[in-house]
Amino acid sequence: MSEQIIIKPYLRLSGLEPLVVRPETNFVNVGERTNVTGSKKFARLVRENKYEEALSVARQQVESGAQVLDVNMDDALLDGVKAMTTFLNLVQSEPDIAKIPIMIDSSKFEIIEAGLKCVQGKCIVNSISMKEGVDKFIREARICKLFGAAVVVMAFDEQGQADTLQRRVDICTQAYKILTEEVGFTPQDIIFDPNIFAVATGIEEHNNYAIDFIEACKIIKQRMPLAKISGGVSNISFSFRGNDHVREAMHSVFLFYAIKAGMDMGIVNAGQLVVYDQIEPQLRDLCEDVILNRRADATDRLIAFAETVKAKGKVEVKDEAWRNGTVQERLTHALVNGITDYIELDTEEARQQYARPLEVIEGPLMDGMNVVGDLFGSGKMFLPQVVKSARVMKKSVAVLTPFIEEEKRNNPLAQQGGAARILLATVKGDVHDIGKNIVGVVLGCNGYDIIDLGVMVPADKILETAQKENVDIIGLSGLITPSLDEMVHVAKEMKRRNMKQPLLIGGATTSRMHTAVKIAPEYDLGVVHVLDASRSVTVAGSLLSNEQKPDFLGKISKEYTKLKEDFGNKKSAKQYLTFEQAQKNKVKIDWSTFTPVKPTFTGTKVFETYDLGEIAEYIDWGPFFIAWELHGKFPQILKDEKVGKEATKLYEDAKELLAKIIKEKWLTPRGVIGFWPAQATADDTVEVYSEKGTVQLDFLRQQVKKAADQPNISLADFIKPANGVATPADYIGAFTVTMQGIEPHVEAFAKNMDDYNKIMLQVLADRLVEAFAELLHERVRKEFWGYATDEHLTNEQLISEQYSGIRPAPGYPACPDHTEKYKLFDMLGGKETTGITLTESLAMYPASSVSGWYFAHPDSKYFGIGKIEKDQFEDYAKRKGMSLDEAERWLRPVLE
Repeated sequence: MSEQIIIKPYLRLSGLEPLVVRPETNFVNVGERTNVTGSKKFARLVRENKYEEALSVARQQVESGAQVLDVNMDDALLDGVKAMTTFLNLVQSEPDIAKIPIMIDSSKFEIIEAGLKCVQGKCIVNSISMKEGVDKFIREARICKLFGAAVVVMAFDEQGQADTLQRRVDICTQAYKILTEEVGFTPQDIIFDPNIFAVATGIEEHNNYAIDFIEACKIIKQRMPLAKISGGVSNISFSFRGNDHVREAMHSVFLFYAIKAGMDMGIVNAGQLVVYDQIEPQLRDLCEDVILNRRADATDRLIAFAETVKAKGKVEVKDEAWRNGTVQERLTHALVNGITDYIELDTEEARQQYARPLEVIEGPLMDGMNVVGDLFGSGKMFLPQVVKSARVMKKSVAVLTPFIEEEKRNNPLAQQGGAARILLATVKGDVHDIGKNIVGVVLGCNGYDIIDLGVMVPADKILETAQKENVDIIGLSGLITPSLDEMVHVAKEMKRRNMKQPLLIGGATTSRMHTAVKIAPEYDLGVVHVLDASRSVTVAGSLLSNEQKPDFLGKISKEYTKLKEDFGNKKSAKQYLTFEQAQKNKVKIDWSTFTPVKPTFTGTKVFETYDLGEIAEYIDWGPFFIAWELHGKFPQILKDEKVGKEATKLYEDAKELLAKIIKEKWLTPRGVIGFWPAQATADDTVEVYSEKGTVQLDFLRQQVKKAADQPNISLADFIKPANGVATPADYIGAFTVTMQGIEPHVEAFAKNMDDYNKIMLQVLADRLVEAFAELLHERVRKEFWGYATDEHLTNEQLISEQYSGIRPAPGYPACPDHTEKYKLFDMLGGKETTGITLTESLAMYPASSVSGWYFAHPDSKYFGIGKIEKDQFEDYAKRKGMSLDEAERWLRPVLE
């Protein structure tokens, strides 16, 4: 009689090869680099459709010891379903990659479902939860089971993420019961993520987060012994970002206890872990006090220790060996490394070695900047380093300038060199110049003479200056929508004046498509869209080379002609509803069961000052790095293989300047909020009843044809309609926030030729005003309007907008008409109250300003209007009393 084979209830996964997670299996490592939100390289390759190259990232993860491969395609610029399908199909054809199981990772279930159709073997779905209700959870779980997948279940329900021991256990227990009893999951195919949150944040309610997770692991394992437990380990140490020594110790201590309590797998960088026994005893004890919440002052003690570690880390022994080189070698070293300590001394030494002071600039300084340019162009230097190099260059030139001027006076015929001249300006009506400043610095570092006219520059001044100064290239920058029309106007004027200079177009609102379709046809002698500062050097070089210019412009012309043709075809290929049909397809809300929450006051409330330190706690650092052209998710970017070292330096410099801004009160925050009774009308307007009378807010509606169950959304849908009742049915809010007082500090940095800190200050002011908007919105939800009084969200959850209600801004995708700002500002008290001036193009000054509406309905969400058709455009213009030409100026983004 043959012996019976017993199959034990282990989590069994597979690619081409099996992975059985047994009780004796060590912690399971999940390879995370095939994730567009966490790997800049992978995201770039996927966006460029270089899937074959993207496979190398997956292969590297497998070779590095990943036991499961996490694949995530959640990116706003990607068709996630298509990207996931394409990549996973390719993975399946590579045996050395496909041998390990896949974790299909997405916040959108349609992408997960697409991935499930591609993988062979048994995969993991990451993740499903009850945040949108039990019915949806069951439906998604059944689909996962149908495909034979294991599932990661987030401890998340309709009340939010579980942040206490009891809620963690209760939600996981409820989910387990549903999955095993109703859906039919085997217990070993369930993986719980009970939420790892940051500890040692200074907020008392957070002190128990780690020990609650650990205790939850124990209880979950006792109640559901076959289920697995996972989590994102790096979250635990988020309070100490930038201090790797402490973070690594915290991760190891946390895992030491969490694994003993039952944690089976998770995403953690193995290179960031130290052996538990090798952590210095004092630090290990302090980390244990925090992780296990063993004493009331644990956080303060660890912070104090962290400061000493940080201080020690900053005491560096300078390597002065480079000082032994020639003066030319020393100047190059100083430029490449951004060292200003000896620049005056070395510049003077060089001046005495050359016949003329200009020769120092044309010789060793330009040689050094050529090295910087080559390193930057090859990706071995990054923008923050280049800006530091520019600071060194400017200080050196400042030493030489008096001697050059003296030479001019003594010998007017002396030849003074002929660097190509580039004029830069932010166009009329626009006040944003961070990007333009960065481009100017980068071009200046590559030997070009930059004439920067600043912001809000009229076309006549741009073109008259260009002709007077005999510039070689003109560069235009703009951030807001009306700037696009102004750029078209400048191009037309250049043609009318028979000008010859090429025209560069850049800025956040601009695009290659708009340049090709609208600007390039107006000027025949070269219009080029420049995506970012790093590309400006190559473009300028091609335009100023007699040999390269004809081929370069010929190629650009063909490319833009094709883009224009494609745009026309794309526009005609899409299907749109009539405006009447779109209005009938509104968001379906059962208003009969909805009772609006009344705000604690109506009218306005002004915040004339606010604690900058408190505001800084709400900063989203992701856009900070993007402004410096360092792309990656924060805080992971600090450990990025390519940019991590420079990103960390930049982050430390930012925190140092931020501390100075806060301590010395360089900036004065000013905010205004307001709430008023309101009700929606049938024609996509909202009537607001303010102290000044009835104000009609006009909103657009999506018009593109959608799937049968998808609405065509307007912001008006989220305000309760009147339904014939005289009393206002609902409420709406508005806000403005700004940072005042930046000008003298920007001027001081400019005077000191310190572009690095000038740009740093401008970027930090933008981050602070966005943080102020986030802070006030939280207080609105919990306090001033009070429709979410029990909300408890981390900064990361706020950044990812996991709250109820929205704050859309006029001029942005959900309400793209900038002219609605007039109404918003008038309701809040205008310039006198808000401290903000609206330009003729409706940009806000100071540049670090934000405004928007508050919507409280739980179904309200962010969206984009997209393109609208002629019938809605004409109706909207009529409603607003605008001529069609005037309406077209403001509604251009939704007409093209």
